[in-house]
Amino acid sequence: MPNIVGITLLILIVALVLKILKQPHVIAYLIAGITLGPWGIGLVNDADLMNRLGAMGVVLLLFFVGMETDARQLARNWRLALIGTGLQIVSSFVLVFVLGHFLTWPFERILLIAFVISLSSTAVVIQLLQDKGLMGSRIGQGALSILLAQDLALIPMLIVLGVLGAGEVSDYTIIKQSLGTLLAIALFTFLVKARQVHLPLGQWLKGDKELQVFAALGVCSGFALISGWFELSTALGAFLAGMLIGAAKETQWVHHTLESLKVVFVALFFVSVGLLLNLEFLTHNLLVVLALVVLALMAKTLINTLILKGAAYSWRESVLTGALLSQIGEFSFVLAAVGFQAEMISDFGYQLALSVISLTLLVSPLWIGITEKIVKESD
Repeated sequence: MPNIVGITLLILIVALVLKILKQPHVIAYLIAGITLGPWGIGLVNDADLMNRLGAMGVVLLLFFVGMETDARQLARNWRLALIGTGLQIVSSFVLVFVLGHFLTWPFERILLIAFVISLSSTAVVIQLLQDKGLMGSRIGQGALSILLAQDLALIPMLIVLGVLGAGEVSDYTIIKQSLGTLLAIALFTFLVKARQVHLPLGQWLKGDKELQVFAALGVCSGFALISGWFELSTALGAFLAGMLIGAAKETQWVHHTLESLKVVFVALFFVSVGLLLNLEFLTHNLLVVLALVVLALMAKTLINTLILKGAAYSWRESVLTGALLSQIGEFSFVLAAVGFQAEMISDFGYQLALSVISLTLLVSPLWIGITEKIVKESD
């Protein structure tokens, strides 16, 4: 109970201060995690538990986004999703290859770091899009298309790193992931072509709020579980579940039923990210970390801006979307951990990666706000 009270009060106080400063709640959650963690006041030490609870936040967030997403509009952006994500990965590799050439890094480390910085944060970007009311805009749909393609790209990235660092990847795993991807594509195709979807029990649950909670959670977590069994992203399964619910007009009550749970678990996700930040390591290596954070934000903004401009977006839309995608994503923590276990990076490199990823997540809302002001002043 002291932990719950401490987390709640700290989030409330920091969020109120940042609201006065017109900053998004995401920053308050991250600051709360840093403060409460083992390198802060030490109130919360079970980072694994917070990570598991936070993972549910990402699942619920993508579930809600799926409900608000038009499958047909998303399908129209397939070129941007596939080509844009591919160009991001290639551009990141070229950038890291040049840096690694001067630092005499082995190829495995160059590839790992390129993969790490190429991903953006689905949770941060979607939260900011919702806060700014941009989810249905061209900027929001373009960013969402790229983010979903990045989630899918995580699978081949893990396979490649497994082959380079840990030997063989089992044929069984590859078959499961391939089959899961085909099923996800089939469901998405069905949602694009279907004019309306009818789900069983939708009308029966309309007036029963208690059963609605469990039914909504069952659909969301069930699809996430199936996606996870195929060793794909659980967030991807939740997103498809949300699209299915959104296509079924008789189940619109789901959105109101799970809204409060989504807020709580998304907050716990960002708190869990803040817990990872080692303040002692950051203090001793502050200049290096800050230099890498600025370099990552600037490079990713530039890369994404050029990609979106090439996809016939206006300069304004391209720059704003590029800034939205500038941070390093939460799935990069997974890639960094895989690289560390395979000895592609040292303990110092792993801690450096965690610090840079965490700080880009923390400062990206400020970076995006600065970019918006610059764009507005230039209009």
